[in-house]
Amino acid sequence: MRILFITATRLGDAVISTGILNTLIQQWPDARITVACGPVAAGLFSHMPGLERVLVMRKRPYDLHWLDLWKACVPTRWDMTVDLRGSVISFVLRSGRRFVMRGGRRPGRRVGHLGALLGLSPAPHPTVWLNDADRLTAEQTIPAPSPGAPVIALGPTANWHGKVWPTENYLPLWQRITADYPNARAAIFYGPGTQEAELAQPVLHALPDAVDAGGRFSLTQTAAMLASCALYIGNDSGLMHLAAAAGTPTLGLFGPSRASEYAPTGALTRWVEAPGPEGQAPIAGLSVECVANAALALLRQTQA
Repeated sequence: MRILFITATRLGDAVISTGILNTLIQQWPDARITVACGPVAAGLFSHMPGLERVLVMRKRPYDLHWLDLWKACVPTRWDMTVDLRGSVISFVLRSGRRFVMRGGRRPGRRVGHLGALLGLSPAPHPTVWLNDADRLTAEQTIPAPSPGAPVIALGPTANWHGKVWPTENYLPLWQRITADYPNARAAIFYGPGTQEAELAQPVLHALPDAVDAGGRFSLTQTAAMLASCALYIGNDSGLMHLAAAAGTPTLGLFGPSRASEYAPTGALTRWVEAPGPEGQAPIAGLSVECVANAALALLRQTQA
């Protein structure tokens, strides 16, 4: 059984797609699977069962990256092609069953749209695939949990500035949390690159005792560290979706992005939205009080 799985370029969308991919793995445990994705998401599949190879699609002028993908895939006779990009390529390859996501953006949860493509209702939750080395990194980086001393992950970054909750809010937020949980420890998560580091730096400066859990870790190491935390609080971002997929209780912060489409999906997830029309509300309007109340309510569930 040979399966070609074409997923998203962006990390968040790629994470959301792992639920249906994991369902295929469970249905065909002996399948050899090729995943095509963008470079940011490639590490997500490193330890996936049944992985044959990852084809990294690097954007080229005139959409020539699709030609590159076709050249890499055309020698193979695929038993199944799942194309979440809705590309033409699925129809110019030798393939048995084809599942192609058609159309552009549409209302409703993205995870539900993906599940419907394979006739899955409810849609399966996203997942992560880790190895022992990832778990060891988490043990060495994130303090061991103890009663009354939860490790709380904060994700102050995003790929678009409009989605970034003001970083000056994290100190009063942390003060509210530690009023109820004085032994709590913060862990600051962010991705690689200068932009991510610059967004995270004010929070690291404001919370000098926090664990610096960003910038230098692989996606699977990051997922393992998130899984070791009692709670994740952060902007609508790939990290938010990764936290939910890792099973971490997750609180997503939404402003001009749409929670009705991209709210976190997992065993225990919540979200809060800035006041105003969905998709247009400035995230600066989301108050510290609103975030703190939602975070503490979720944390009490995990600590009960």
